[in-house]
Amino acid sequence: MKLALLALAGATAVALFGAPSSTAAQRRMETSFTSAAIGGRFHFEVYLPAGYASSTKRYPVLYVLHGLPSGASAYTGLGFVERAVDAVGKPAIVVIPQGARAGESDPEYVDHGPGDRWATAIATELPRVVDARFRTIRSRNGRALIGISAGGYGAMQIALNHLDEFSVVESWSGYFHPTDPTGTKPLDLGAGTDVHAVLPTVSHTLRATKTFIAFYVGRSDWRFFAENETFNQELTEDRVAHVFRAYPGGHDQGLWQRYAAPWLELALVHLAPAN
Repeated sequence: MKLALLALAGATAVALFGAPSSTAAQRRMETSFTSAAIGGRFHFEVYLPAGYASSTKRYPVLYVLHGLPSGASAYTGLGFVERAVDAVGKPAIVVIPQGARAGESDPEYVDHGPGDRWATAIATELPRVVDARFRTIRSRNGRALIGISAGGYGAMQIALNHLDEFSVVESWSGYFHPTDPTGTKPLDLGAGTDVHAVLPTVSHTLRATKTFIAFYVGRSDWRFFAENETFNQELTEDRVAHVFRAYPGGHDQGLWQRYAAPWLELALVHLAPAN
């Protein structure tokens, strides 16, 4: 199943959490909003930087998409990402949205139709809610979209279709066209869902806006390694600046934990800093 600088060289937090604290548990919250896009409550986890409650700064936001297929609460299971952000030492807000719900475990982060528009929920509704509730940098220069496995596909697909919302996009062991839950069979989910097809239509905008694209894959990832190499070649041919790395390893949590801190730092150095 699909699993859920690089060394390569709103409401106030006091109202939300009570007395100021820098402990991880008190900086983490689960919340939701009523989403027209998915026709119901849309849930997400927020992890605030140390010192948020006692500061007046605005912070960049890292939106992180989990892997699929999954249960409805999988968005609460990326604690290693939060710990890695702390290790980097560059303050940022981490937002981890739900990517599945009961009866729909593998929506692939795309728009399927009324009441089932995951890309719209993540790209347009969620940033507006986060910007209203937290002290964020309220522009594309303060937003990165990062995804793991199927989330990597979701991040790349959503970002390339919403370049006015995100200035940084990263895929960790992702792929670039919709697949079935096994990750082995391609799906036709409509226009705009195949990243390979979208790229030529947005390459000029990517260059003009200096959108930062970065992605990696394990060399032993037998499902997705070849496609990552293909996407690297396509970006190069379209003269779109990017970072691509292939690391020893397969498609597993160990790989993502190992490289979480440097790749989060890579995203943050390309975003506007807390101010």
